[in-house]
Amino acid sequence: MTTGTRRKIDAALKAKIALEAWQEQATVADLAQRYQAALGPKPRLSKPSPGHKIYPYLLRGLAIERPNQVWCADITYIPIGRGFLYLVAIMDWASRAVLSWRLSNTMDGSFCVSALEEALARFGKPDIFNTDQGSQFTSAAFTGTLAAAGVRISMDGRGRWMDNVFIERLWRSLKHEEVYLKGYADGREAKAGIASWIAFYNSRRPHQALGNRTPMAVWRQGTTGPLGVSAVDMMDNARALPTCPQPQQQQQTLAMVG
Repeated sequence: MTTGTRRKIDAALKAKIALEAWQEQATVADLAQRYQAALGPKPRLSKPSPGHKIYPYLLRGLAIERPNQVWCADITYIPIGRGFLYLVAIMDWASRAVLSWRLSNTMDGSFCVSALEEALARFGKPDIFNTDQGSQFTSAAFTGTLAAAGVRISMDGRGRWMDNVFIERLWRSLKHEEVYLKGYADGREAKAGIASWIAFYNSRRPHQALGNRTPMAVWRQGTTGPLGVSAVDMMDNARALPTCPQPQQQQQTLAMVG
């Protein structure tokens, strides 16, 4: 082997090693970026908008004993591929039932109004609707829809995460039991996966805090008769059973919502 040939081989090997090192670093960086995106929610999701009316907090000292007494809403991040989507959910406080939800790739607020309109059309109306002070919930479109339906509006104080503790628990369960495990590639996968999980959560997943009944069973019973459980305390420490949908259940649920 000539000296020139040896030099060419050495140069090729060095180039290959450098390329492999760069690819490994890029892969690690990509994984780190995706993991960081999955950690959400990111700060300032509840950023208020100047000029929007902030309503008083109405739940202090209130015993929440029945469905459709108080609803709440919140927004979280859902990681997909190299980006993320926004997910809003409307929840009945007493039963923990998810009444409606929407995914969006923007924060313009229209997806929140759409979810609210669906919940009102399908499940009646609550006495009180509680949210944080995010601009999507303080907008004239959102508060106007509630006012037109005769619903009293309540808003959390700044930094009072415990005021929406039940929907925060929903986000934790959804992400750890579904989102992080699946790693959605795009919005289509995210929509199908979330639909399947929420259908499971509402109708098949028993909760210890609800007497081992499902959220939708409690909502239906509570809107036609006594709720049959103790008043809901915001600082209730009971946790839902650590159950998640099995593959066969997910396929069945997807077939139902397809």
